[in-house]
This record gives sequence, C-alpha cells and structure tokens, in this order.
Amino acid sequence: MKKNPVETILGFFVLIFTGVFLFFAASRVDKKNITGYNVTANFMKVGGLEVGSDVRISGIKVGSVISTVLNQDTYTADVKLSIDNSVKLPIDTVAAIADVGVMGGKYVRLEPGQSQAILRNNGRIMNTKNYKSLEDSISEFIFLSTK
Repeated sequence: MKKNPVETILGFFVLIFTGVFLFFAASRVDKKNITGYNVTANFMKVGGLEVGSDVRISGIKVGSVISTVLNQDTYTADVKLSIDNSVKLPIDTVAAIADVGVMGGKYVRLEPGQSQAILRNNGRIMNTKNYKSLEDSISEFIFLSTK
C-alpha cells in the first residue's frame, strides 16, 4: 500500500484543527458551581432540568441547581437552588424553567420582583412558572386555532 504525502499532511492539519477546537470548547464552558445561600422553588413540571443546571438573571449565571426531588405530599418537583451571596433576591421573585436552545439543556430563569424584603437562606420562591415544552406550545396553538 503506497502512502500519499498529501494524506499525511491533511491528517496532520485535521488533528491540529481538532485540538484547537477542543481547547476553545473547554475554555468557553462555565462548569463551576456557585455556592451561596439556598432557596427552593416548587414546579408542576421541570422538563428535564438537571442538577448542576444554571440559575440565571438576565442571562447571567447567578447560581446552580443543587437538587430536584419529588414532594411526596403534593407530587410536584421541589427544586433547590444555590444563589451567589452577592445576589439578594426579593421575596416576590418569579422562577421559570427555560430552554438554553432548541437542542440545549434547561436552566432556571429568575425575574426579581420589587419587594424590599429579601429571601433568606433556605427560603422559598413562591411565584413559579412551569416548564412549557414545544409539544405543549404546539397543542395550545392548534387548540386555539380550531376554536
């Protein structure tokens, strides 16, 4: 079998390109878990939210999801969040589960309220919006258009 030098050079460039891509991808990933005070939010549907998912305000990471458990009394999901100590959330903050993208994961989006009182450690976010999947949105659209 005869080796072609062009194939060798091309293979070398593919390896270099792969290495540069992996380095760039690793440098862009923000995997640090934010530690701070804990708050809990209750959702009817979490839609695949995982431990370690981001908690964001205006697109900026301010915390992490540290646990998701089934509430045995209400059969809903209790999601425990760790929020950076520098972020003080009003007690009327709204929590919602959102998609990172069409193929991406999920994150918790916080919308701070106007209250002067703030959530303390082990507090509870009372205002939540449940996850709405693509299927839910399509079925709602079809239902409304057939009325």
